[in-house]
Amino acid sequence: MFTITQNYVKAESLSQAYDELMRNRNNRILGGGMWMRQGRKRIPTLVDLSALGLDTITQTGQGIDIGCMATLRDMETSPLLTGSLQILSKSVSDIVGVQFRNTATVGGSVYGRFGFSDFLTALLALDCTVHLYHGGKVPMRDFVNLPYSKDIVEKISLTIHDSCVASYQSLRRSATDFPVIALAVAKTGDRWAISVGARPHRAALAVQTAASLGAVPSALELEAAAESLCQELTFGENMRASADYRRDITKVLFRRAAEELLSAEQQLGMERSPS
Repeated sequence: MFTITQNYVKAESLSQAYDELMRNRNNRILGGGMWMRQGRKRIPTLVDLSALGLDTITQTGQGIDIGCMATLRDMETSPLLTGSLQILSKSVSDIVGVQFRNTATVGGSVYGRFGFSDFLTALLALDCTVHLYHGGKVPMRDFVNLPYSKDIVEKISLTIHDSCVASYQSLRRSATDFPVIALAVAKTGDRWAISVGARPHRAALAVQTAASLGAVPSALELEAAAESLCQELTFGENMRASADYRRDITKVLFRRAAEELLSAEQQLGMERSPS
């Protein structure tokens, strides 16, 4: 559990929140606080964003904007997350439990870039942009590799591609445990994106493997891509699994995801073709 040693500030604007954050290198932004309270930090000033109206999920001209204070439960139940964006709902549905998901926030989950994050793995496979108060707009594929810096995740923006199909897969030792391995695959036309998380390192894109796949790969090509995927990315071990086990499961999950989205793409084509 963390301890506030000086001030609790309920910010009235993002500029005030950022100013308070920068006053001391140990000051922190309060999201849901679910991960923060796992440690024993002493925080001089804790800055609360809950009064700033940043808990919305809204449709824009090009896609969906998700405020930093929206909860993981909001992601799970939002009627706006349809089509390829349904992988976001699926990615959070097994995180701990409903009570936890009712409190954990999008901003905290994104800023933390935790190695075990299902949500980050799914976001990375999509066309996603992170809006930082100080740092501006950063594509998720760049943000995930940035060093930690004192800033505020204001929202994330998702661009919707009508022809995009996506699949999220994970393996857990039990329903509410952290994932042993997590994988997301998205496909728009002949362009693939493959993200693997809980390696147990943070999620990463398999750029070379994705580039090797065409519009309609054969079973042999998917098998080769599964092998390439495990060579391109690094895997480690912890109490949940060995590196070799993670590689083997990644191959299975990739093939499963690829077959699922190719089937979905075919169905989408049939629905759009003239009768």
